[in-house]
Amino acid sequence: MTDGIVAGTKSIVHDAGPITLVGGGHATAQELAEALTLAPRCVAADGGAAMALRAGVMPEAVIGDFDSLATEDRLVMPAERLHFIAEQDSTDFEKALTRIAAPLVIAVGFTGGRLDHQLAALHTLMVCADRPCILLGAEEVTFLAPPRISLPTVPDEVVSLFPLGPVTARSSGLHWPLDGLEFAPGVQSGTSNHATGPVTVEVDCPSMLMLLPRRMLRPVAASLVAPEAGRWPARAG
Repeated sequence: MTDGIVAGTKSIVHDAGPITLVGGGHATAQELAEALTLAPRCVAADGGAAMALRAGVMPEAVIGDFDSLATEDRLVMPAERLHFIAEQDSTDFEKALTRIAAPLVIAVGFTGGRLDHQLAALHTLMVCADRPCILLGAEEVTFLAPPRISLPTVPDEVVSLFPLGPVTARSSGLHWPLDGLEFAPGVQSGTSNHATGPVTVEVDCPSMLMLLPRRMLRPVAASLVAPEAGRWPARAG
């Protein structure tokens, strides 16, 4: 089950700056290092601790139900950094994301591998819309569009949008404008659009994924924490 954790879940890790969250999916030490340059504190979601430890990074916290945390990894972790969450109504990604209080989370190791795990990660971005998060993949960055975002894209740069539910949008700087379209799964998507220059996108609800080339990690991170982006409210319990 992946119905989510209600608003009000007690935070385990707090920071005024971005935090890196490591999962057990496909990722490299280089990707983790790149995330840590922007978000120096590292938290692991369950088995993601393995990748962090192999890269020489000791997570400040490991959060999950520990069904994929190897015994040898658990033994090298200080006991106070292990946070066991027994419930099975959410994924380890959601367990961890809802217990991090930070303006932005950069998530490494949640793409690649099993498709159902990737779909669950995208679902979590929508469920936890009040917690800005970037999925760092091998080729692109993926995030839930905030109410408004402006990005320094260049002409012909791919800007893909995919709805997770009914949503309308407005844009400037895209070859195919979003204005007037009714986006919804199975009805209308916005994949393989491209920029004509800097792009601004506004959406009316927290249901639109944005995917951009990986080189956009830093600009996206800066834009998501900018006051003009706005933030979605937490879901009601």
